[in-house]
Amino acid sequence: MNYYLRMKEKFENLRQKKDVLILAVESSCDETSIAIVRNGRDVLSNVISSQIEIHRRFGGVVPEVASRNHVLAISNVFEDAIKEAGIKKEDIDAVAVTYGAGLMGALLVGVNFAKGLAYSLDVPLIQVSHVHGHIAANYISHKSLIPPFMCLMVSGGHTALLNVEDYNKMSMLGSTVDDAVGEAFDKVARVLGLPYPGGPEIEKVAQGGEKTYNFSVSKSLNKTYNFSFSGIKTEVVNLVHNKKQKNEEIDVKNIAFSFQDCVTDELCSKASRAIKNYNAKKLVVAGGVGANTMLKNKLSKMCDDCSVQFYAPILKYCTDNAGMIASMAYFMMKDGLGLARLDLTAKPNVELR
Repeated sequence: MNYYLRMKEKFENLRQKKDVLILAVESSCDETSIAIVRNGRDVLSNVISSQIEIHRRFGGVVPEVASRNHVLAISNVFEDAIKEAGIKKEDIDAVAVTYGAGLMGALLVGVNFAKGLAYSLDVPLIQVSHVHGHIAANYISHKSLIPPFMCLMVSGGHTALLNVEDYNKMSMLGSTVDDAVGEAFDKVARVLGLPYPGGPEIEKVAQGGEKTYNFSVSKSLNKTYNFSFSGIKTEVVNLVHNKKQKNEEIDVKNIAFSFQDCVTDELCSKASRAIKNYNAKKLVVAGGVGANTMLKNKLSKMCDDCSVQFYAPILKYCTDNAGMIASMAYFMMKDGLGLARLDLTAKPNVELR
């Protein structure tokens, strides 16, 4: 019997098993992460090797550099994850991996490592969308959270509103038509002379600022659930360039505060309308920008005002990590989804829904 046929049988058996240990690999961008999670909720280990300091000198992620550093780090991260979990390799029931979306070269490192590991351990391989993994970060942060809920996705590459009806059933209500909110944060930070990654740096300097600039987002999408942050990004860039040409002081703190205030208002406005129109009882935020304090405070207040439960991942699960991938893989496996063949390859883009 070939590998895939054996794995189909094992995969079906796993669906009935009481306790399932899934090891997951995440390498979509500039973090090499391997985690081991029991039953989709209990994190035994979640080891992350970050490349932020490497890419900071370039002002952003350099794909070729990211790929090489994943190759250098992944074996050690694997050994650390096994050790931290206190298990033997033979205890692993399945291997999950982020196959997309992300940087092609970086994804391939994780996919190939996961395929080799699954084959050597003779366990099923489960393919997981990075974006869906961000949603599952809330399942390990809030062990009692179950669908249905409305999800505001705010990651580096995606901004969207998703109506999550069940763990593996969701529909996209709207998404970004240009820059995702995380991209806008990075680009604005760069023009303000702040280091990479931009989101945390803008939040940091904005704490000493106030709203002195009336930035705006496109009004053309007001009747939709779609987002556009390219316009406000360009508005900030033009403001800074004009000030530089006139040798005027760049008011970094107030520009950062005003920009952050505007984009978080837009995110809250669309989320609020989706909640009301779909009669949602829970709002979940997912993705790296979900770590932003101003955004969380606004969403929390909005939910309190309309008697909706609000959920956000704890800080260490907001950014890219393998724990969220292992969690999503478990709920996919329970529904009989995600079993991959050994010819699995990486995809730089995947559908949100």
